[in-house]
Amino acid sequence: MDQWLSLFAPQLQALAELAAHDGHMTRAAETLGVPQSSMSRRIHALENDLKTPLLVHSGRTVRLTPAGSALAARIREPLHELALAIDAVVDEGDGEHGTVRFGFPLTMGTGDLPDLLSAFRRDHPGITVTLKQGHGSALVRDLENGALDLAVTIPPPERLQHTVIGAQEILATLPAGHPLAEAPRIHLARLRFETFIANPPDYHLRGSTEQWCAAAGFAPEIAVEVTEFATIRELVARGLGVALLPHDDRAPSETVEVPLVGEHRRAIALARATTTLAPAARHLHDFLLAEAAHRA
Repeated sequence: MDQWLSLFAPQLQALAELAAHDGHMTRAAETLGVPQSSMSRRIHALENDLKTPLLVHSGRTVRLTPAGSALAARIREPLHELALAIDAVVDEGDGEHGTVRFGFPLTMGTGDLPDLLSAFRRDHPGITVTLKQGHGSALVRDLENGALDLAVTIPPPERLQHTVIGAQEILATLPAGHPLAEAPRIHLARLRFETFIANPPDYHLRGSTEQWCAAAGFAPEIAVEVTEFATIRELVARGLGVALLPHDDRAPSETVEVPLVGEHRRAIALARATTTLAPAARHLHDFLLAEAAHRA
C-alpha cells in the first residue's frame, strides 16, 4: 500500500510517519523506503503549500510544531483508509496474505493467547503476525500512532474502538511457606500487614492493587516496584513479599496462587484504532472474537 500513498499523498504521508517516529527523520524515511533528503523535501514542500511551519530544527534533532502534531494526528486514519480503499481496487488485499501487527499485555504471555495465535497460524498460514508485548498505556499509544493494527488491552481503552472479550482473575501470589498458602480462598484484608511487591504507579495493575486494598480497609506497604511480572514472582518466591497477580503457568514452584474472596478481575478487550481493518487484520480480529465467544 505504501507505493500508492507515495503516489497520491507523499507529503502528508511523510508528516504522518515523522510523527509516528517522534521526529526521527532517518527512521521515518526508512519506513517509507525513501532517502532522508526526499523526506525533508516533502515536509518542506508541505510547509510551503500550507504556509504553516510544521517542524522545529534544533541542531541535528527535529520535532513537530503544535500545528504539525495536530495535522499528523488528524490525517493518520484518513491515510490508512485511503490505502485500504486503493488496495481493494487493485485487488492486493486478498486477506490470506499480509502482515498483522498485534500487541498484547505483559501478563498474557502464557496460556490461552499463545494457543489462539498458534491456531490462527494453522488456519491462515499465509498471514504473518508480528507480536509486541507491553503494558496497557504503551499498547494504546502504539494503536493510536499506527504502530499496531490490533491489540489485546487491559483495561479496555476508552478512546479506541474495542470489544470486551473476557476477564482476568487476580490472585494472591504468596511464598510457598506462607501461613495462608494452604487456604482455599482468603480475604484480602488478611494481607494488611504484609509487604507487597508491585508494578510502578503507571501500571494498571498497580492502581487496581491499591484500590482493592483500600476497599479492604488498608493501604498496601509496597516495598519494591518492578516492571516485569516474572521478576515479581521470583522475589515472592524468595520471601521478599506478596503480590496480586494473574495466574501464570510458569510461576516458580516456591510460590502459590490463592484465590481472593470477592471480585478481583480486570476486563480484557480487543482494540483497534481505525474504523476499517485490512483484510488480514480483519481475519485475526474476527478469529479472536469468535474464540472469545466460544469460550464464554
